Amino acid sequence: MTSPTLPFAKMHGCANDYVVVDGLRHDVGDPAAFAREVCDRRRGVGSDGLLLALPSERADLRMRMFNPDGSEAEMCGNGLRCLVSFAVERGLVERATELAIETGAGILGASLVASGEDSDEVAIAMGAPRLERADVPMEGPSGRAIDEPLDVDGTTVAVTAVGMGNPHAVVFVEDVDAVALEQLGPAIETHAAFPRRTNVEFVQVLASDALRQRTWERGVGETLACGTGACAVGVAAALTGRAERDVTVHLRGGDLRIAWDEADGVRMTGPAVHVFDGTWPLSSEVSDGGL
Repeated sequence: MTSPTLPFAKMHGCANDYVVVDGLRHDVGDPAAFAREVCDRRRGVGSDGLLLALPSERADLRMRMFNPDGSEAEMCGNGLRCLVSFAVERGLVERATELAIETGAGILGASLVASGEDSDEVAIAMGAPRLERADVPMEGPSGRAIDEPLDVDGTTVAVTAVGMGNPHAVVFVEDVDAVALEQLGPAIETHAAFPRRTNVEFVQVLASDALRQRTWERGVGETLACGTGACAVGVAAALTGRAERDVTVHLRGGDLRIAWDEADGVRMTGPAVHVFDGTWPLSSEVSDGGL
């Protein structure tokens, strides 16, 4: 007896790669178990996360995103661009612009602004950044944490905390290539100041409209890009007077354009690339679960 199989697409946004599944037509079963299987880079397809396109009673679609360790993330900017491209190209939605996507961070607006053979340009209205500690969340007194000293294993690091539907700790440095990411990243991610752990962005200012970013993602490790992280970086750079409100963020996997208007919130524009399609055999652990 053959195992049931699940169709998927492999996609990436600035080299932040995902397995994307049409959850409107296919039942994943246990998505956390599936993410652990399929995201494994040695035994699975390999990706930074699993994206599910699901029906929504409040929006055009609902997105769920699972990290390779099976934990669920509230939001994922690069992933959302990929999901929008996937949904438009597969006919899961009736239009390409002014879409509403339900996420763990609320309902966000999205539009396909340019379309190519295997790559689309997608803009996401990311909403207002959350700057109060309790909203990030970050422990401590009420107010904002801007360039706040944080003791990390005996080293003092200046952190700016920004919530973009998920928590971010932004650290400005002279040279991102010189950062001891493998040590500082997980130490800040799991610091007691962040009750739900945090994503960590190390940022080098190149110009008033250009930034370089390295990312340590919660539940993943270093990734070549992070969309919500780039949004948090743009906000933090403007808050601290290091850059303008409209910047290009250079990530190791590509560039994202970030614009922050206090009235309209943060807008992120960048690529979504289709790599290949495939099918995955569902194990009993995965198929016995439920969404």
